[in-house]
Amino acid sequence: MNQSTAIEPVFDRLLQVAVEVFAECGFREATVREICSRANVNAASVNYYFRSKEALYAQALAFAFQEANRLYPQDAALNTSLPPEQRLALFIKNFIHKLLDDSHLGLHSKLIAREITDPTKALDKIIETTIVPQFALLEEIIQQILRTPADKVVVQRCLLSIFGQCLMFKHSRSIINRLYPELIANESAIQASAEHIAQFSLTALTLFAQQKERLTP
Repeated sequence: MNQSTAIEPVFDRLLQVAVEVFAECGFREATVREICSRANVNAASVNYYFRSKEALYAQALAFAFQEANRLYPQDAALNTSLPPEQRLALFIKNFIHKLLDDSHLGLHSKLIAREITDPTKALDKIIETTIVPQFALLEEIIQQILRTPADKVVVQRCLLSIFGQCLMFKHSRSIINRLYPELIANESAIQASAEHIAQFSLTALTLFAQQKERLTP
């Protein structure tokens, strides 16, 4: 048997189990011993394949983001032949579905949420490789809707306002489930909430654009 084919199953198993353990316990509380035990591998395997707990965590976190983006790619929003208003709606629809998907992402989503609320050094690399491209895409769409070149700070505030509306459904889900469960009760409800965020945001952006045009000599 080829040595590389023997290595890959152990590497993959460790990575999958690491996502599970880190999602359940967090980086600081998770132990290499527990990961190796659940993966049914030698206790030295993490050092052999990943060199350290920190490196394993970084790979597990990157894998979680990769899975989320694989299941919910922003291909439609990247289509520059579409009107920016439509691209904004597609971006929000995709993002909110990714946030609320427990059936496919499950532990991946839980691990990502843990890292965002209690960040480690691994977040810097994730920001560079995964989050910055997402922000850049939304910035471009916002700039197009605003039509004339807008102040960078204004665009950034608009961007964070849109993300904030979406993230409310994720990070305050326990409150929403108790107060307004009908807003995320099923696929059609989630779609309607995404459409509301898009329309709400587009109205605000259009108002910004109109005000800027009135003030421009």
